[in-house]
Amino acid sequence: MVNFVINTLNQLYPEIPIPLDNKDPYTLLIAVLLSAQSTDVRVNKITPLLFERADNPNDMVKLTVEEIRDIIKPVGLSPMKSKAIYGLSQIIIDKYNGKVPQSFEALESFPSVGHKTASVVMSQAFGVPAFPVDTHIHRLMYRWNLSNGKNVTQTEKDAKRLFPKEIWNDLHLQIIWYGRQYSPARGWDIDKDIITKAIGRKSVIKEYYKSKKS
Repeated sequence: MVNFVINTLNQLYPEIPIPLDNKDPYTLLIAVLLSAQSTDVRVNKITPLLFERADNPNDMVKLTVEEIRDIIKPVGLSPMKSKAIYGLSQIIIDKYNGKVPQSFEALESFPSVGHKTASVVMSQAFGVPAFPVDTHIHRLMYRWNLSNGKNVTQTEKDAKRLFPKEIWNDLHLQIIWYGRQYSPARGWDIDKDIITKAIGRKSVIKEYYKSKKS
């Protein structure tokens, strides 16, 4: 079952694009923070405007929280996110000599940076094995009968237990792309979703066909 998932995803995504545009750990951290309750497409439209003004912590703290908020407003939750961006930029300057720290503990101490955001930065910016669980991975791990779907913490534990550590960083991105293209939450067509159709949780498949008949 696990090998089928890995092999199928490798065939579909031999090269894996990074969803959020970035050029270094700092711009990735900001982009991931902005993506909370937003879409990557929307974030990728806003970050060039923000990074044109400030693409490093020293320039970011030269802006006011209000200026940051005005730029990032389209991504949503701008009051909280603007304060977080300003605050973590100041911390990076004061405590880490202007460089994003390579530690889960340090990253998760930043305002509005949780375990998922820290995991994305550690895996994509620093190459440290991590398995960030977003809504797509949480949904698919349940559909594929690889986790119980209770919460993202359990889903992450199950993913790390089932999949080899050396492929976590690629695999979590492959699952995200697969979820978007073949197994979305809305407009789902199970006949195109080859993984779920082959190994999916029976109750999920049964419910899918029941909903199509009604």
